[in-house]
Amino acid sequence: MLAKRYYVTTAIPYVNGRPHLGFALEAVQADVLARYHRQRGDDTRFLTGTDDNSLKNVLAAEAQGLPVRQLVDGNAAYFQALRAPLDLSFDDFIRTSTDPRHMAGAQRLWRACLVAGDIYKRHYGGLYCVGCEQFYNADELTDGRCPEHGTVPDWVEEENYFFRLQRYAAPLRERVAAGHLRVIPETRRNEVLRFIEGGLTDFSISRSQRRARGWGIPVPDDPDQIMYVWWDALINYITALDYAEYGERYRRYWLENPQRVHVIGKGILRFHAVYWPAMLLSAGEPLPTTIYVHEYLTVGGQRISKSSGLVVDPVALVERFGTDALRYWLLREPSRTEDADFTVERLLARYHADLANGLGNLLQRTLSMLVRYRAGVVPAPSEPLPGAADLASIVATIPDAVAAALDAFDFRSALGAVWELVTRANRLVEEAAPWTLARRAGAGDLAAARQLDSALYALAESLRLLAHHLTPFLPSTAATVVEQLGLAEAGPPTWGGL
Repeated sequence: MLAKRYYVTTAIPYVNGRPHLGFALEAVQADVLARYHRQRGDDTRFLTGTDDNSLKNVLAAEAQGLPVRQLVDGNAAYFQALRAPLDLSFDDFIRTSTDPRHMAGAQRLWRACLVAGDIYKRHYGGLYCVGCEQFYNADELTDGRCPEHGTVPDWVEEENYFFRLQRYAAPLRERVAAGHLRVIPETRRNEVLRFIEGGLTDFSISRSQRRARGWGIPVPDDPDQIMYVWWDALINYITALDYAEYGERYRRYWLENPQRVHVIGKGILRFHAVYWPAMLLSAGEPLPTTIYVHEYLTVGGQRISKSSGLVVDPVALVERFGTDALRYWLLREPSRTEDADFTVERLLARYHADLANGLGNLLQRTLSMLVRYRAGVVPAPSEPLPGAADLASIVATIPDAVAAALDAFDFRSALGAVWELVTRANRLVEEAAPWTLARRAGAGDLAAARQLDSALYALAESLRLLAHHLTPFLPSTAATVVEQLGLAEAGPPTWGGL
């Protein structure tokens, strides 16, 4: 049977600063999805990268007295280096200012939309937020300020190219409403529908060379214009697949793939669920199939953001607490529908309650009893043990529970389903009391010896299965469990495989 295909991407962040915890959340979520689908045997590709061509990057370089190329290259390297501290498994990392695939692909899509009659040029004036890289109507502002950044937008007038977004209002609404383009969770789907139903207006897709400071991808056949950064950035999802050449990867992971998934933050929803699909419709290309929209991370109720200067360094957290402690908090604490407030105290509380006192305690006690009572060898079960049937029953429910939760992008529930096994296995230790069985066995009680074998087997088997199911979420922890059990790999996700 042919493997299913799965393509997952993060948004590509601006590189006006170093990575913060908010992007770490998105990268880890996408990584879990990629690892999970690989574990299932799916033909999986995971893309991330950096948005190098933003005016925000240019202004940040000017503020620091640096050449734009120096700032962009330096900060992009920090994003690419997240692979090790966050244990990310991305297959490709695209940079929009240096990757030749990207410029060629961006210009190909521009020409396709131009041929479709959806690009035209006109004079324009509007309120522009550099932080969002977006024009706003006055009624979209909050007390005259950008609703996302709280800054007063600049008034900008120039001659730009525009995209005929209005033309695609009906087909966009139809696809979102019917679920052909899934927007998850439901609240964000409804937000997209309200935005479309409120009336779409054509949007500017270029900037003058002067205002762009000459930084970005040139508009084909017009050297005085630079592509609007969002037009340029959104295309990365297909330029990284060799769209410019209509290559084999584009066919494999976009044209013929039923799962084309974007993981993004809520602040860039309209770009991904309205502008991007409309661009693809114009060019005659397939749309993404799913857009998962996560909430923000905050500190003291304020959004973590490079623009605001309120940042939490994920690499520093990993250096203090370890990769999987941070991954676990990012996956278990935030909900699908509300912002999550980060503190070190909350990270430590979750770590101690679940990882150290839950899984860690189970592993340490089981291994020490195996060494003490069976010379480190996992015995075969020799008779039914009260409580072991509960473990087998929980194990049987985990695959479907995790699959359903991840299909809904509910990482908290997916981990919760796995953690039921941790909780029940720890309870079995107290119920079976292997230390008591060992004393009785030592006094010649053969029934106690058989019960001890069954108890130790059940605990070791639970740990093996936990390692299997935790691999997408906590790969380092899962590998440690496998190693300490003396196994080459976690093995099949069915009870009795040890």
